[in-house]
Amino acid sequence: MPIKIPNNLPAVNILEKENIFTMDEKRAYSQDIRPLRIMLLNLMPTKIATETQLLRLLGNSPLQVEVDFMYTATHEPKHTPHEHLVKFYETFEEVKNRKYDGMIITGAPIEQMPFEEVEYWSELCDIMAWSRKNVYSTLHICWGAQAALYYHYGIPKYDLPKKMFGVFPHTVNMKEKMLFRGFDDIFYVPHSRHTEVRREDIEKVPQLSILSESPEAGVYAVIDKKYRHLFITGHSEYDPLTLKTEYDRDVAQGLPINIPANYYPNDDPQQQPVVRWRSAANLLFSNWLNYYVYQGTPFDLEKLTASENLRGIDGDGI
Repeated sequence: MPIKIPNNLPAVNILEKENIFTMDEKRAYSQDIRPLRIMLLNLMPTKIATETQLLRLLGNSPLQVEVDFMYTATHEPKHTPHEHLVKFYETFEEVKNRKYDGMIITGAPIEQMPFEEVEYWSELCDIMAWSRKNVYSTLHICWGAQAALYYHYGIPKYDLPKKMFGVFPHTVNMKEKMLFRGFDDIFYVPHSRHTEVRREDIEKVPQLSILSESPEAGVYAVIDKKYRHLFITGHSEYDPLTLKTEYDRDVAQGLPINIPANYYPNDDPQQQPVVRWRSAANLLFSNWLNYYVYQGTPFDLEKLTASENLRGIDGDGI
């Protein structure tokens, strides 16, 4: 089934050229199907690029998905046209009385700032608190995962001696969990961050399980048994050239940056990057939508109650 997205969203043309099945609002309303309602809280500065990356993955599913877009009212984005925000985005105040099957909270390039110093931290805390009763399953990405682990459980982040930058091999710790159904024994994920969360802090919280990690990149996937929240520290959604764009930008600005690991053939930035993570990314998002959203969410979203009272397909909320 297709992904239903707003008419005239810039991502539509890109996705259609890639044979991602999209559906405009008019056609979607003609089908007698209750689509999954997904909220995308987009904290990235390049919002249009992030929209396209995530819609590409959400659209590769047999489920019909309806996506709403939210941005923080307490921060004025500088890299996205105001007209785009007005046309396609809403604020928390505008959506807080709705309920959603799922929500994605993206990363943001602010991981070296203390959480409390982030301009929109208070608003983000309100949104994360709201998600407990109004969203069936929430997927947090990179800084969004660090922020949620800190907010919900007080788990700190730590500065890294150098940026975790590249495409790294990962393994699955709990193969029986449906999030990683169909994954290879070793799979690759892009990372681009200056901070990390640590296994020893997560292991102190009995409500959390570490589902996947990397010898080089550390903890990758964590699940919250009580609230059905998932925390993903990497960027499976990245396009083939996203790391190249970040690398070229930092080089041009004279910033200290290593060549992204396991990305260019022979570590040569003059060559075309090798994509190693696309199949795992598609599996991750389709498994989340199917097993952690669709299989558990109530048909009538108005019956959605505090998520600690609900259980996912794996049992015990995981």
